Amino acid sequence: MACKILCLANQKGGVGKTTTAINLAACLATAERRTLLVDCDAQGNASSGLGIDRESLRGRNLYHALIGGVPIADVIRPTQLKHLDIVPADQDLIGVEIEFVAMEEREKKLRRALRDGGIDYDFIVLDCPPSLGFLTINALVASDCLIVPMQCEFYAMEGLGLLLNTARLVRERWNPELRLGGILLTMFDARNLLSHRVSEDVKRHFGGKVFRTVIPRNVRLSESPSHGLPIVLYDIRSKGAAAYMEWTQEILNNGRI
Repeated sequence: MACKILCLANQKGGVGKTTTAINLAACLATAERRTLLVDCDAQGNASSGLGIDRESLRGRNLYHALIGGVPIADVIRPTQLKHLDIVPADQDLIGVEIEFVAMEEREKKLRRALRDGGIDYDFIVLDCPPSLGFLTINALVASDCLIVPMQCEFYAMEGLGLLLNTARLVRERWNPELRLGGILLTMFDARNLLSHRVSEDVKRHFGGKVFRTVIPRNVRLSESPSHGLPIVLYDIRSKGAAAYMEWTQEILNNGRI
């Protein structure tokens, strides 16, 4: 099976993007798919959400693979979950946007690091920062598929057009294989009328591009990052774990990704 590279992006913050990246990667690993999660955000939340100690990252994180000439295989860390590894990130990435400006073919740095790095995975999941800067562009250029987490709240679709237009430009200029894998509705509250209305609006606009599975608001899901664990290790019986496992099976079975 050829490696599939999935980019999780939304320039709006607070949409559950990092939670989704962590738990998609973990559920793929639970399904015995060799999976690499790449933390592309200087906040390093995907790294801490998998229990990576930030003090241990000096000299061995994504920054050094992109800028320092370190092979990406040398910055990969194992996690507590079998079949799941991570390329961690920390505040070193803050300077990447500036350093990229003077570089030739700066949009392809991550693509080359991943595709020419001699690594072997079934899936690579890229967790993007909440912006449309060079790191997100790099992730889109490197990816086969864009997944957009979208919270079921007011202004949910604000900025989505800009993200999709950016993806279109990336497809035209650098990566003709890039396609929209789907929109994932997150933070759904079945008791809240607004959640239902937002869900209906998104499905009306995007039809079959919206995943069938919806991720609910769930206390255990929001607690798990503070323990450095994906939800399948923190509380596999929770509604959040059930939703992410169901969504992962939807991805594996529908042939769209």
